Amino acid sequence: MGCGGGVTGADLAQRLTQLAFAADMINLEFAKVAAAFAESDEYDEQGFDSPISWIKANCHMTGGAAADRVCVGEQLENIGESRMALGMGEIGFAHFALIARTSAALGDRLDEDKLLAQARKQSVFQFRNACTHARHAGDAEGFVAEEVEGMKARSLTLTTADDGVVLVQGILDKVGGAALQTALEPLVKRAGKDDGRARDRRLADALVDLSMRALDNGLVPQRTHLQVTASLETLLGLPGAPAADMEFTLPISAKAVERLACDCAVTRIILGSDSTVIDVGRAKRTISGPQRKALRVRDGGCTWPGCDRPVSMTEGHHLIHWIQNGPGDMPNLTLLCYRHHWMVHEGGWQIVRTDDGRMLTIPPATGFEYQPRGPD
Repeated sequence: MGCGGGVTGADLAQRLTQLAFAADMINLEFAKVAAAFAESDEYDEQGFDSPISWIKANCHMTGGAAADRVCVGEQLENIGESRMALGMGEIGFAHFALIARTSAALGDRLDEDKLLAQARKQSVFQFRNACTHARHAGDAEGFVAEEVEGMKARSLTLTTADDGVVLVQGILDKVGGAALQTALEPLVKRAGKDDGRARDRRLADALVDLSMRALDNGLVPQRTHLQVTASLETLLGLPGAPAADMEFTLPISAKAVERLACDCAVTRIILGSDSTVIDVGRAKRTISGPQRKALRVRDGGCTWPGCDRPVSMTEGHHLIHWIQNGPGDMPNLTLLCYRHHWMVHEGGWQIVRTDDGRMLTIPPATGFEYQPRGPD
């Protein structure tokens, strides 16, 4: 098929491979110069703490890319066969950098021929794993030492911004990261055909779901509940009522309190108009234990049409909230997953049960709307 100007797709494909090879050769030359630069004191004289830092700042590269170039330049004499394969276009610079990294780690224990044979056949992603296996085979103790350092490097920072949004930044080692991803992945799938959230949003929601599940099911030792302090006016949703105070974060809305009061394990502290404490509730569900069991059997999971979240990922919801004098009997109760429970309260959606037991959802007239489907 032509792509304009008489240039065919085959022509463009050939041009791309030519450019990729040229880029590999430029990166190789860059690596030689970078290694020589690292041997000089120029970076120090210019006030940088390392040659990598200088290259990052002055060559507009990431730290990993800069470190790869220096490593490649330093290992050129030790991986001559791989250098020839790169020059012949049999492997790419990304493969070559991985071989250089492995050579730097193993030294004389590197089996270059075996690794190069794998590089010729594998994608960069696959070859990364092959190099990791080679490093373990060549230096198991050093491999374990790196994992120990990764474990020690674990960190998590939770910073509350001015508007109450919590910024999460952290580092996990390989095992810790895999454990987190394994726990989140089942919760990342779309919650029904109309779920338009992008994957990064679903990942964030999954982390919150996992935390709520731990709290709701008593999986966290000692402090297994949320503490909310609210005025009676806030609970009733009266105009002019203040927000509610919640431990570890900024004040939350009356709608959020309403959702949490539906079926969360909370310690509620209710204040009178003069800010005196008029009630301190124990950490308990507003839906009784027997009712909870009955709901699990009857509903079998989230009752939002099209949602397949299991019982363990749901909360009890009052179709007419008990704050508005809704009854606490079974016909007024249903199970909703954390996301759909949020949509009913803060999102402005409604969910009703018909006379024949079907659940119907009504979107809000304004406010929350589904976004176009994001990437899977």
